[in-house]
Parts: sequence; C-alpha cells; structure tokens
Amino acid sequence: METIITIKGNVKHSITLDPTVWIFDDRKVDLNTFFTEAYVERDEEEEYKRSMGKHWSREIMEGATFPPTLKTEKKFDRQKMVTGTFGISVDHFIKNAVPSEDAKTITFLTMDGAEETFQVSEIGNFLFKFSQDGKPLTDDGPAHLLFKDGSNIEQPLRKVTGIVID
Repeated sequence: METIITIKGNVKHSITLDPTVWIFDDRKVDLNTFFTEAYVERDEEEEYKRSMGKHWSREIMEGATFPPTLKTEKKFDRQKMVTGTFGISVDHFIKNAVPSEDAKTITFLTMDGAEETFQVSEIGNFLFKFSQDGKPLTDDGPAHLLFKDGSNIEQPLRKVTGIVID
C-alpha cells in the first residue's frame, strides 16, 4: 500500500506528504470532538502576534522581565496521541504548494482510481483523517477526505493518494 500523498498540477511547488508524521503536527484536530463540540479554529500566528504585542507594551511600561521557560514549552499528551482519532486541514498543504492564480479545480485521487473534483475556492472545507484510535489508516489509507461540516463522516473518500490542481 502506498503511504504518501502527492500534490501536483497547476502549482508552483509539487509536494509529497507523509501522513504518518502528522501525529506530531500542532495543527492536527481531534476528530472525536471536532464534529460534536463548537470547534473554533485558532490562528496560532495571530495569537502569537497578539501576545508579543502585549509583551512589548508591558516591557515599555514596566521594563524587561524574563518569564520562566518551562511555562512556554508545549507538552504532548502521549496517551491521547496513542488512542486518539485525528485529522488535519487540507488547506495547510495546498497553501504551501502555491496554486496558480488561474487554478479552478482540485481533484482528490484514490488508490482505487476514484476521483472527486471540487472548486479551489472550497479548499478550506476539507480535512484529511489520518489516524483512527491512535493507529495510522493502513487498510484504507493513507488518508480519508472528510468535509468539515461532517456531512460525509460515514462515507468519506478513502485511500486518498493524490491531489491534482487544475
């Protein structure tokens, strides 16, 4: 079974993705809660800029103080990584491939030869499911294509191995 996903076509950079390493990506989402709770997608870059602005303002007013380093380090919940079901937004990868201005469609290809085509403007509506109960999707993977609204959670596009942007 092929375990990589390629992005090619009308893009500036062709990209090869390995879903087995996404478990360590900070952008992953827990699919057990994503479709049930009021999930709010956070823009970590914007949050960082906002916190740095507050810090800068405080330094100007009060002078420099250095925070303890242990409070700023990220910690992984190892138990959740071993037992969780995770997905990641597809648009992170498409943005890095830099689609051409005239790109109109995005087609997801599967190992079985099936294809699903959507408008490029819809790219923010998709997730790749890459883990089920802490294990990579080996039988029908490497990834499943899910809609963020949860409408195809029972029947996702399975065995996604390629993305072509035209």
